Order: sequence, then C-alpha cells, then structure tokens
Amino acid sequence: MTSKLDLDPGRIACCRESADAVARAVLAFASERTTVSIERATLRLIGVEGGDDAGVPWVNRVVDGARSLLPGGIALPFARAMRVGGLDPTQTARAVAEGGLELGGEGVADSETQALAHALAERAMARISGTVADREARLEALGEGPRPLLYVIVASGNIFEDVVQAKVCVRAGAQVVAVIRSTAQSLLDYIPEGTTTEGYGGTYATQGNFRVMRAALDEASEEAGRYVRLCNYASGLCMPEMAALGAVERLDVMLNDALYGILFRDINMQRTLTDQAFSRLVSAAGGILINTGEDNYLTTADAVDAAHTVLASQFINEAIALRCGLQPWQLGLGHAMQMNPLNEDTFLLEVAQAQMAREIFPDCPLKYMPPTKHMTGDIFRGHVQDAMFSLASVMTGQGIHLLGMMTEAMHTPHIHDRVLALDATRMVMGSARHLADEISFVPGGRIRTRAQEVLAEACDLLETVRRDGIFAALGQGRFADVVRTAEGGRGLDGVFVKSPDYRNPVEDLLRGRVAWRGAAEGA
Repeated sequence: MTSKLDLDPGRIACCRESADAVARAVLAFASERTTVSIERATLRLIGVEGGDDAGVPWVNRVVDGARSLLPGGIALPFARAMRVGGLDPTQTARAVAEGGLELGGEGVADSETQALAHALAERAMARISGTVADREARLEALGEGPRPLLYVIVASGNIFEDVVQAKVCVRAGAQVVAVIRSTAQSLLDYIPEGTTTEGYGGTYATQGNFRVMRAALDEASEEAGRYVRLCNYASGLCMPEMAALGAVERLDVMLNDALYGILFRDINMQRTLTDQAFSRLVSAAGGILINTGEDNYLTTADAVDAAHTVLASQFINEAIALRCGLQPWQLGLGHAMQMNPLNEDTFLLEVAQAQMAREIFPDCPLKYMPPTKHMTGDIFRGHVQDAMFSLASVMTGQGIHLLGMMTEAMHTPHIHDRVLALDATRMVMGSARHLADEISFVPGGRIRTRAQEVLAEACDLLETVRRDGIFAALGQGRFADVVRTAEGGRGLDGVFVKSPDYRNPVEDLLRGRVAWRGAAEGA
C-alpha cells in the first residue's frame, strides 16, 4: 500500500519489534501456566456438554473437584476415567461429578490412556475442521458483499427475539450480526447451559444460544444470497471456553482482546494473559476473525491525548495474535471515532487515525467503532455524527464497520433504529465507495502531521512497555488511564503453574494445525 501519510517505515518496524518482544514475554509467562478455564475448554473440545439440575456445567463440576490435578492437566486423568467407566465424555463427566468415577490414580500416564486422549483430541480437531470447511463452502457459494462489512448488534435478552431482530437486520443489509452478552457475564466463571430468554443489557452467551442464532443466520443467508457472519465474545473468565464453543458452533467473529478484561472488567492479568494464548490458538484453528477492544480505551481516556495508546495496543494485539497462529486476515484490530465532534477539525484528526491504522495494518480487516462517548439525546445530531463516521470508514478502507445508532445515548436501540442506521450507512458508503482512490493528503498538513505524531508517541510507549514489562505498564495506568496490579482482580485463584509432567494433547494438536510460534526467540 502506498502511504498517503508519509509514515516512517523505520518507526513502524521499531514498533513491531517492541511489540513482538512484549508478546514473547507474555507468551513465555502463559506457556508455564494453565487455568481452570483452559482445562474446562479442553473437556468441552473433546465432547463434554450439559450440566446438572442446577445448571452448573459438568466441566465446572469436574475441574472444580480436581484442582490438585490441574498442574498436570485434566486430559489424561479424564481419559483414564473414560477407560475405567467405558463411557462417553459427557457420561464420564457426570459420573465423576456425582462420585461414580475418580480422576487420577494408577494408569493415568500409561500408553492406552495416552492413546485415548490423543484420539479424543484428534476428534476435536476433526470437528473444528468441519466447521471451517462448512464456512468456506458457504462463503464460496454466497459471497458476503463489499467491505467494510456492516456489523449490527442485537441484544434483547431473549435469544428467540434476537433471531427475529437479526433476520430483519439481514434483510436491511447487515453482514455481521453480534449478539451482545448479558451485562457482567464476563465475570461469571462458568457458561450457562441451554437457550435463554432473560438477560440484562444483552443475551447470555451459551452453546445453545450459539446454535440457535447460527441456524437462523444460515437460513437468512440463503434468503439474502450472501453469507452473514455471527459474532459473540471470547473474553472474560471463560475466554478459552467461549473460543472453543465458537470454533465448534461456527461463529465467524469473536471479540478477543489481550487487555480488555484486565482494564474494564478487573479480571486478574495473570489469568487473562494465560487464557488469551489458548483462546487465540483455538480461534486460529477455527478460522475465526477476532475483534480487539482498543476502541474502549477512549471511553475512559481522552480520544485526542490517548490516541497513541490505541495504536500501541493494536501492535501488541497483532504481535500476540500472530505468534498464536492467527493470520492477518483474522485480525479485526479495533479503534473508534470518539473525539468531541464540536471541536474544530475533529473530523480531520479522526481520518488521520483511521488512515494511519489502515496503512500500518494493510492486511487486517480493521474494526471501526462508532461515536458513543459524545452522543446525546439529540437524535438528529446523532444521525449526523454517524453519517460522518460512515464517511470516514469508507474513505479510509476499514474492514468491519459497527453501525452507530442515533439513539445510542437514550436506550437500547429498537429494531427500526437499526434499519435506519443500515439505510443511512449504505447510502453514505455507496455514494463515496471509491472516494479513497481519488484523494491524497497535503504534505505537512494537519492529517499527515497528526498521524506522524501519534505514531511517534506509540513508538515511545511501546519501548517503555518493552523495557518495564506489560505487568508494570498496566500497574502504571499506561492504557485507558486504568491502573491494575498483578495480584489484583478476579480469577487469580484459577491460575496454576504447570508441573513438568503437564500434558494437553488438544493444545498440542492445535499448535500443530496453525503457525504457532509461541515465545520462541527470533521465530
């Protein structure tokens, strides 16, 4: 891509070098640890489903009762229990939870147990391969329309009402449908079972709900003549499990950020960064496009002053993702239009930020988020702000465009608000579809100067994070003006240092399927 901003390639390379050093340190830390959610995700991938009468998943019952075994991994003890009981994975999990079978004991590491564990892992890989092949076939047959992909949120709390709303949005032009999670689900250390009809501020993310919406969007895709992507979350205390369910239920897009849970949900950083590596490994194998959460930084920090922190985080997210086997086409790196629209030349600064991201990450389908921080109850001004956002998006070649809503600051948008947003966005983007091909930016002008300044500040920040380490940077409030500590937050009690005999054949096969580089120096 020819740079319209005259960005310094040496400085960009320096940023990537620093970010990669940060990624290596993060993955070196993560590779020495496992978590309750990684072990639960392993059980889910080998076929454990369902829960007890109280709705507690069997995977939670098994892992919670076997914490002393987790430093060595749950896979081999569970495979031994399957051999002893002669049961399938779900039946075995239930028997273990109810006391009919024990984990551990003699034979945990014998050849027959290892062979069964490997066979279960191979079956998990075959299941994921099937969802990837299904997606690719549907995309080949239907296509998905021009980019940026128009991304719409549904979040009624009732998955069946969400289906109705999603189909209306597809008819109006939506290309990605995201089912927003119920408020604070990220803080639950379990995934609810089955389909749900109640939720606050969103709909619970469950395997049952994934299946319902996936089937509905497949039907809507056939009717619309284009493939519609399904989005949900691989974040929070169940990040690895969410990624696993997304891979087996054919979700196409999942929100998955290295720092979001730490900064905005106060989840312990050791837990999050350990879970992150496994979740991205699963997403890489599942062909899932991840969305990162840098847009959220500008809701707590000033969008002008903190713009460089967004870019620095994008570099870090990119470096971790690539080392975990994700390809550039899977990296929906996040950013947002969050500057005060009443300030002079704000639009120029926003274009500078968006164009800069586009040029630095040319192969990534950048996820561009709408104005929210400065939205008011004035729906007419809000509609104008969203139109400006759409113009900035199409003229800088963004990959995924989350629609803004004129009623953003008033209530959870109604379905007609979404349809109006889709209509307006399609009009703006259609009328300016090739504007990017016709424009350049003045040397020494405001847009070029702003982008170059932000890049320089991001470079300095990344050098600091490389020198001090990510834990120290988070403790100093370097991102989003939020301070966290290595021992603070939720979930630290679910982190375990691996013993020398740790085994996880599912993770081993996942690494073998993708371009996993982990923390290998210089790789």
